[in-house]
Amino acid sequence: MTPSLSPSLLVDLRGQSVQVVEVGPRDGLQNERAHVPTADKVAFVEQLAAAGLTRIEVSAFVSPHRVPQMADAAALCAGLTRRAGVRYSALVPNLAGLRRALSAGVDEVAIFAAASETFSRKNINQGIDESLIAYAEVCRAAREAGLPVRGYLSTCFGCPFEGAVPPARVAELAGRLMEMGVREVALSDTIGVAHPAQVWDVVGATADVVPVAALALHLHDTRGTALANVLAGLEAGVRTFDAAAGGLGGCPYAPGASGNLATEDLVYLLDGLGMVSGISLDGVVAASQHLQPRIGHPMPSRVLQATGRSTGQ
Repeated sequence: MTPSLSPSLLVDLRGQSVQVVEVGPRDGLQNERAHVPTADKVAFVEQLAAAGLTRIEVSAFVSPHRVPQMADAAALCAGLTRRAGVRYSALVPNLAGLRRALSAGVDEVAIFAAASETFSRKNINQGIDESLIAYAEVCRAAREAGLPVRGYLSTCFGCPFEGAVPPARVAELAGRLMEMGVREVALSDTIGVAHPAQVWDVVGATADVVPVAALALHLHDTRGTALANVLAGLEAGVRTFDAAAGGLGGCPYAPGASGNLATEDLVYLLDGLGMVSGISLDGVVAASQHLQPRIGHPMPSRVLQATGRSTGQ
């Protein structure tokens, strides 16, 4: 006899729309040691757009001394042949970065706060409250320029220095980001420690403060739980997920952080669920294939491995 399942696990997702934010060109490449030429980054972004990704974080206007891989942000933006319907965004740490992003003609900027004090200080040399004061100025200036702002909230599920982070703390900080003008908060599993029960708890607590439609999940696959966490997020009402082509990624200021959830793996899951993403799995695979020789090692995407295309050659 087939056992019955809890109704909460039987949410019919077929036909529902889901949005994927491609972060491979920024979060995927920022920790790579091999220098990737600007022309190859441009081709990578354009292939991702051709695959149907409509939100692509292309680079970061940060100090080239701290993140050398992002030193060509302006040149990359200038080299793009932009596709209609695609939103090209970039990470900015401060007003100077915002000005550079505006000059480059991006469609959206993102700021990056943290849910743990120690990580905030190690990542951006500021405490949480200090960083939010600075980001409020960025949001104000972006709003005056007509540019939407996305807010990353790091270490929502655990900090490499402090350990567990209370869901209530995440909810409070997400609310503060929304109050300063952020239009979407990406709850980030920076070191890949989250499991489905945590996703339910953190999303549930945050949704009491921020509309779930304004929440995204930014998941890393350090412990192989990213896809399970996507399912938990879907059940909790989240419909926006970050991913990086090939599963590239990792934070240079978060010990133990490994690659992002692979875009190919996420799209494979969404296709299987019958959800509508508008993304071509073959197109994303082709983009990863293009980039792989430039980084000099195999990409961790399980879809690439299963198709025999993750060679690193």
